Amino acid sequence: MKLFRYPTETEVREIIARPTKDAQDLAATVAAVLQHVKEEGDQAVMDYERMFDHVELNALAVTEAEFAAAEAQVSPELKAALALAHDNIARFHEAQRYAGIEVETAPGVRCWQRSVPIERVGLYVPGGTAPLFSTVLMLATPARIAGCQEIVLCTPPQRDGNVNAAILVAARIAGVSRVFKAGGVQAIGAMAYGTESVPKVSKIFGPGNQYVQAAKQQVSLADVAIDMPAGPSEVEVVADDTADPAFVAADLLSQAEHGVDSQVLLVTTSESLLTAVQAEVERQLQALPRKEIAAAALENSRLVLVRTTAEAMALTNRYAPEHLILETADADVLAAQVVNAGSVFIGHLTPESAGDYASGTNHTLPTNGYATAYSGVNLDAFCRKITYQQITPEGLRAIGRAVELMAEAEQLDAHKNAMTLRLKSVL
Repeated sequence: MKLFRYPTETEVREIIARPTKDAQDLAATVAAVLQHVKEEGDQAVMDYERMFDHVELNALAVTEAEFAAAEAQVSPELKAALALAHDNIARFHEAQRYAGIEVETAPGVRCWQRSVPIERVGLYVPGGTAPLFSTVLMLATPARIAGCQEIVLCTPPQRDGNVNAAILVAARIAGVSRVFKAGGVQAIGAMAYGTESVPKVSKIFGPGNQYVQAAKQQVSLADVAIDMPAGPSEVEVVADDTADPAFVAADLLSQAEHGVDSQVLLVTTSESLLTAVQAEVERQLQALPRKEIAAAALENSRLVLVRTTAEAMALTNRYAPEHLILETADADVLAAQVVNAGSVFIGHLTPESAGDYASGTNHTLPTNGYATAYSGVNLDAFCRKITYQQITPEGLRAIGRAVELMAEAEQLDAHKNAMTLRLKSVL
């Protein structure tokens, strides 16, 4: 991890930069895969599964027999953990239900708004180096609560051609309609365009690597909506000398092990903590099964020493982390100063992994600085707000002349006429 002591403005810009591939090369590669899927459907998806996931498939849809086999493979203890996590996620997202509003904006002019679920949504669940069955719960649970009629899930198969058993069990717990064996860019294309097997959806949700993120952004230009740009995972820890170095190191490594393009950042006011965390990261790293991945991610990562927590929070809000952990004596105070972050974890006993699995908040969050403008997945993400208005004769008289004047000033005479005819009918 690169160390910065009391960074200058130039160094701050380096600190907040993310590791990225060449965007032009990435876009061209992704566009070619998407076009092939658009033209060739299932066959293209299976071709790319052979190429990228090294698996031969005869069909994309997961069968009932495969669901039954998965149920038998998952331990009762893990099923119980999935059920507990699902219940907490459901409880938190149920509380987000929109009650609707109705307002009389002028006498005789009534306006209201209703929340309507998206009919068919597509969920992408990574499964490459780590099968993220928790993401199934995070996406399908609010989709079902929102009332989406069809929930389609795509996830890459394992080398044996089967989907990870825990992913399938989680899909059943959370209410997924159909599961398909497709990963990466080809999965995004299948849900965006539709194939012989995979239905076209209205909105795609889910995290993924930079290729998946680029694919989502490309298909969102014309074919389908997406939740947000959600690429490689990242975490920032803000800590002072009250933090436990072992806790901080574990939090950094918990994100570093996601992938080689992940990034972790420690911002601290304590030189002694910084030194202790460096040693603790190295110690804990050696015990990780995914230590090669984590070590590669650490090369993209930063240790930053600042003078005050005010400096730490200024840097934090510029970085706009996906996950932010506040391990300081005044964590509650600092939490109130957060402007840009996907999800915030307050205090020494609140690891980011709690939010990843079972606290109830959603772990599908904006990365790469997009937390300055995007929210994480929530119940509203699966809904649309439709507005209504109804006008009485009194309402026409209240706003009609204003409408005429504004339409005339914009030189939209047909707009004016639509109001003029109605005004004449009530005078």
